[in-house]
Amino acid sequence: MGAKKGGKPEDAAEDMPHVPLKAILLADSFTTKFWPITLECPKVLLPLVNTRMIDYTLAWLESANVEEVFVFCCSHSKQIISYLDKSKWVKQPNFSVTTIESLNCISAGDALRLIYERNVINGDFILISGDTVSNMVLKQALDEHKERRQKDNNAVMTMVIKQSKPSQITRQTRLGTDELFMVINPTTKQLLYYEDKSDNLKGNLTLDKSFLAENTSISVHNDKQDCYIDICSEEVLSLFTDNFDYQHLRRHFVKGLLVDDIMGYKIFTHEIHSDYAARIDNFRSYDSISKDIIQRWTYPFVPDVQFSTSNSANLERHGIYRASEISQSYSANIGRFTYIGKGSSIGGRTIILNSVIGEGCKIGDDVFIEGCYIWNNVTIEDGCKLKHAILCDGVVMKSESVLEPGVILSYNVVVGQGFVVPPYSKASLLPQPVQQDSDEELEYADNNSGIIPITDTLENGNIGLKLELSDLGIGGRGFIWSISEVDHEEEWRHSVAPIPESKLIELTQTAFDNLEINVQEDNVLPVLDEQESGDESDDEIRDEYQIFEKEIEATFLRGVHEKVKEDHIILEVNSLRLSYNLALENCASALFYSMMKLALDTPHNSPANLVKNVNDVVSCWGKLLKPYLQGIDDEIEVLMKFEEMCLENGNEYAPVFVQILHLLYDKDIIQEEAILKWADEREDADESDKVFVKQSEKFIQWLNEASEEED
Repeated sequence: MGAKKGGKPEDAAEDMPHVPLKAILLADSFTTKFWPITLECPKVLLPLVNTRMIDYTLAWLESANVEEVFVFCCSHSKQIISYLDKSKWVKQPNFSVTTIESLNCISAGDALRLIYERNVINGDFILISGDTVSNMVLKQALDEHKERRQKDNNAVMTMVIKQSKPSQITRQTRLGTDELFMVINPTTKQLLYYEDKSDNLKGNLTLDKSFLAENTSISVHNDKQDCYIDICSEEVLSLFTDNFDYQHLRRHFVKGLLVDDIMGYKIFTHEIHSDYAARIDNFRSYDSISKDIIQRWTYPFVPDVQFSTSNSANLERHGIYRASEISQSYSANIGRFTYIGKGSSIGGRTIILNSVIGEGCKIGDDVFIEGCYIWNNVTIEDGCKLKHAILCDGVVMKSESVLEPGVILSYNVVVGQGFVVPPYSKASLLPQPVQQDSDEELEYADNNSGIIPITDTLENGNIGLKLELSDLGIGGRGFIWSISEVDHEEEWRHSVAPIPESKLIELTQTAFDNLEINVQEDNVLPVLDEQESGDESDDEIRDEYQIFEKEIEATFLRGVHEKVKEDHIILEVNSLRLSYNLALENCASALFYSMMKLALDTPHNSPANLVKNVNDVVSCWGKLLKPYLQGIDDEIEVLMKFEEMCLENGNEYAPVFVQILHLLYDKDIIQEEAILKWADEREDADESDKVFVKQSEKFIQWLNEASEEED
């Protein structure tokens, strides 16, 4: 039987050969941001909530139906190859992992040129680094890329982006990355401009007259996060081969293509919303993404749904994860969002909060640990105190020693008895290299093992190493690396420690400044389409407020779990309000919603216990609402928000509305005048809108009578 008119034979699809989807995974970060740790172990093999970073990336690629992965490794290549050879990934059906090794590449550009020479890519492929965590559904982005390719062969790349914290202060708090500016065509999603502050961009974005003349409809963003997940055509590899000055994927390749008028190649964007994707670029993003994993934003890639049974953990109340064979004293206190690894022991009266403990760790009595990442086989003796630090495998802290916030202890370092390690210090058994290459792309020690023998170094007098041994106290062992004045000024930006108060205020003031868009020869201005000119639909405004509300909730919960000062939370909320251009009342209702949700999520077994939870939360955090309740109307907005919560399906607040209203009145959150005005406004409303006013009749009557007595 012949084909239908205008179509292909019915069995044509069956005759087409299957083309497997491939991925290139760069197992080298080509940076020094994780020194001194990465002098001994490759970044992709570092534990992230007790699972290797590369396992998250490979697990996502497998879930996205990628069939062949080519892992490029250079620094510490033997460690990576050995790990993968013993991993479960070599045994997965329909999923092959092949390593490509080179000891000479010094950049991502060099890696892609070598892969091109191997001729292993013959179609579209995914380009990703082995320090990326994602759970996004890839199909839609892939389909969009293929559809564009059919219409335009110059559409060589699709970058995955995500709505980010739209202000500098919250971005620095979350990922420690530089502020990123993108210009995107709002209709086609083509990327037109890409710049970050690392390129000396200081709050001003300058667009050339010719650029604006060629692009009559543009959308300027500083609220997008680059996920570093790219869908590429095979031409991308040949472009690197043709241009040897392309070293960095973004700074050289992306920006190079955007300004190249001759070849006409195009890059497009695909924005994800509910999905998760982020790259571990520095210690701060390591901290943030670890918290996201523990709080299950990355589901199904979470601790209780692990990649192997050997390190799986059980989820308990309050976000606590416990692996097997743990020995814990009855008097020890394990706080919220904490992971305790297999075979670890915890002594009496020890407190562990918001931390990850690896396998085989020995923690003594009267130890205080907060916001730390303690890897495998670490020993912490009695009376130690440590906050917001990273301790690599084999570290020993002798009794009564202290780690100030931001400390990094590399492998097998020993901190002496009673010794206090200063803030932001980095200690290693390896001496500090004196002469570091100025190129950001380099991260190399010994290519085979990564370990520089200290004895050989000292005997040979290698001029590239610093030999000043800093005493780590009685019985201590290791070098404390010095920090230059320039690096010290920026150390807080990439640290696992909370941002210092002085820097937080500085960031907030910067966030208040409006972004300036300067046009060279300013007689030409961008012509924006209706959406960009401010005529947003009701749905778009509603969606934006929902995003704002989620941002406020995340900010509030971080403040609760990390015990952030109220003033710091208010600074972040103010920054978000300015970024979204919303009113004070929006902040009040969003914060109130976050508090009530926290009380609802806190375990309770009766309505009375729920009211007690609300009382505890409001007593502790109610002061956050005060700056945003400037008048009666603001307080009424909070009451209306509470009504909305009570009307949600299955919400437990409806039966206790009156009790909580009375509590808010007693705590001076809602004033008498606001409650009476709220009741008056409901007088002529439909019966369905008067449910909670009727429920509160006796309380409202009491307020009226009290008011009359005062008069």
